[in-house]
Amino acid sequence: MTKSSPGDAIASRAEPRGNRQVVEKVTVVGIGADGWAGLPEPSRAAIDAAEVLLGGARQLELVPDRGAEKVRWPSPLLPNLDATLAAHAGRRVCVLASGDPMLSGIGGTLARRLGADRLRILPGVSSVALARARLGWSAEETEVVSVVGRAVHRLARVLAPGRRVLVLSEGSATPAEVAELLTERGYGPSSLTVLEELGGAGERAVTGIAHDWERAEGAALNLVAVECAAQPGTPLLGTLAGLPDEVFEHDGQFTKRDLRASSLARLAPRPGELLWDVGAGAGGIAIEWCRAHPANRAIAVERDPARAERIGRNARELGVPDLRVVTGAAPAALAGLAAPDAVFLGGGLGVPGLLDACWAGLRPGGRLVANGVTLQAEQALAAAYAEHGGELVRISIEQAAPLGGLTGWTPARAVTQWSVGKP
Repeated sequence: MTKSSPGDAIASRAEPRGNRQVVEKVTVVGIGADGWAGLPEPSRAAIDAAEVLLGGARQLELVPDRGAEKVRWPSPLLPNLDATLAAHAGRRVCVLASGDPMLSGIGGTLARRLGADRLRILPGVSSVALARARLGWSAEETEVVSVVGRAVHRLARVLAPGRRVLVLSEGSATPAEVAELLTERGYGPSSLTVLEELGGAGERAVTGIAHDWERAEGAALNLVAVECAAQPGTPLLGTLAGLPDEVFEHDGQFTKRDLRASSLARLAPRPGELLWDVGAGAGGIAIEWCRAHPANRAIAVERDPARAERIGRNARELGVPDLRVVTGAAPAALAGLAAPDAVFLGGGLGVPGLLDACWAGLRPGGRLVANGVTLQAEQALAAAYAEHGGELVRISIEQAAPLGGLTGWTPARAVTQWSVGKP
């Protein structure tokens, strides 16, 4: 279900691959709110055969004593995961997980740490599948957002009128937090259904409207179903690059809409990739990169502390609160950062060594996009183009504006844009 063990909470977070030799084989059994009674025979047999049962307190309590030693996950889990498994090396280990272990669960974490070949997965019915069955929602029309161990602001990324969303809850306070976020974002008319104890004896559903939600906290084990509805005048944000400038808090130093769309088209976000947004300003490029897919990651590097704080606020407001912000001047601030799949450089081309550092840090096969408006920046980009190839363009944008009693074109500064793929 949705109030998960420490293992479940970190499944979708990036972590280093551990020692694949710690254990020979681990069986992972998914268990629902109905506990032992709802387990199929293969899952029961795996538990009976185990010498060690690893799991969260709730999962362990659902299983009767069958002779195996019950061991709770340590907290925090990731730094202690290898040591926990190593402590039981040579024994038959069975991990208990909520429902489907591969849905924001410990199964995904173990697969990344140990390798899928060292796992035997026996899934149960996930809370998402149970919720869709109760609501009559198909998988194709349902978005799933997990806020287990994460900020509820992640929900904002998927809001759109008519959209159906299932929110995997952190606990009993999550429904009220969801209702508050929806109301703040202009989605107060949205319908909420809180599904508690799905599949268990205490299962129940509570319904209401987001802007009228006053219910006290219910069961800790819950999932929130949202049918999105926007109040009139709410800004409706699309999924493609080029969000309106007005949705960003900024001080004027940020990449404007048309240039942002051009830059992101050439950066070409792909699921799971990492971006460096160097000299991030308001964070627009990094934020839209992360909005492109929930697995995308970005590091926004900004030397000005006030702007760095502003990036964090923009990221939360636009549904990507996991965006990492590094406050410091590049290129020094780039030292020690994970190698990116793409780099955006929106300015600072006159800083000695900056462009070279971005190119050196970029992974082979990655993409780099750099924009400049000054003659010196243009010269630097022309030199980089001559050395590395790629595409060099000048972008001129004009906007209609009042001209006396008529309307005329007002040009913005022309921007030189260099985009290139690293061999």
